[in-house]
Amino acid sequence: MKTLHKTIKKVEEDIENFSFNTSVSTFMICVNELTAQKCTSKAILEPLAVLVSPYAPHIAEELWGKLGHNSSISEAPFPKFEASYLVESSKEYPISFNGKMRFTMELPLDMSKDEIEAAVMNHEKTQAQLQGRTPKKVIVVPGKIVNIVG
Repeated sequence: MKTLHKTIKKVEEDIENFSFNTSVSTFMICVNELTAQKCTSKAILEPLAVLVSPYAPHIAEELWGKLGHNSSISEAPFPKFEASYLVESSKEYPISFNGKMRFTMELPLDMSKDEIEAAVMNHEKTQAQLQGRTPKKVIVVPGKIVNIVG
């Protein structure tokens, strides 16, 4: 659903801005992501066919029929973008030592600065990088990066 709603949002913006060429790129990215996910859900493919219809009406009509519809795709309502599908609940933090990124850690976005620092400092890869040393400073920018100095 995230891939679909990201595409709906981008195509709506592109139509409003008359940036039709970037929509084509968005469709290609969407199809690649859905192919990688092995998506066969009608709940995703039907709105995608409707999104494609202004750009490729004949193939969209054909796809609409293959999805089991007897009416024209031109009568189908345009999909609505729902921001709730794009809300991220976690972030992949780059963990750097003296400014050089060494590994990444997936952490919830609602963690406080202190909780992030504690989680990173207790991670086995951090301990391996530090080799028993105590860092001079730990810089945490919530939602962005963690840098351990010293």
